[in-house]
Amino acid sequence: MMVIQIVTLFPEMFSGPLTTSMMKRAQSKGLVDIRTIPLRWFGIGPHKTTDDYPFGGGIGMLLRADVVVPAVEWAQAHHAAPAHVIITSAQGEKFDQSMAERFSHLDHLIIVAGHYEGIDERAISLLNAQEVSIGDVILTGGEIPAMVMVDAVTRLLPGVLGADEGTVHESFGDSGGLEGPQYTRPRTYRGIEVPPVLLSGDHARIAQWQKEQAQLRTRLRRPDLLQR
Repeated sequence: MMVIQIVTLFPEMFSGPLTTSMMKRAQSKGLVDIRTIPLRWFGIGPHKTTDDYPFGGGIGMLLRADVVVPAVEWAQAHHAAPAHVIITSAQGEKFDQSMAERFSHLDHLIIVAGHYEGIDERAISLLNAQEVSIGDVILTGGEIPAMVMVDAVTRLLPGVLGADEGTVHESFGDSGGLEGPQYTRPRTYRGIEVPPVLLSGDHARIAQWQKEQAQLRTRLRRPDLLQR
């Protein structure tokens, strides 16, 4: 069973996403153990302070190294398998499907949800942490990126989707491109017909059409994926 621990200032944000739908089922089936660790537990002084002003000046506050490092060490100490540590950061390597695949093979993943203007650089160095970003956008905190990563990784674990083949033909899957258009009932809706080939019963033609449509959609919408 994979263990994912999320170090966060706002553990209450995860109560909904982690207790519904696929996340709930994956945990109830014993396929993944997802835990939140309140960073405030490790805060300094009577007010449990977790942040401070940056040396050298600047706007905003930084999470303190002497808060973040003990929190991650505590998380590591409560699970036998060595952890891979991630820190959510706009400066990090961009999260994608291939990274989710790699993470899904780990036994233990710790995600530190960054906040404020970031984290003291010494924490990143001491923890040998990988900084990861979900894209070129600034959010109020790292909790939502952490949710994205947990969802993307968990659904790849064997048994979570019920049929592992369900992830093979998705966008960014084995082909590396986008998935083509899909249709369901009714056959006609507001004058738009389902492509006849999908109703033909000819599996070879259908597979070829789906492949061509996927390539076309990738070329039109994400040509950068073809260049890889």
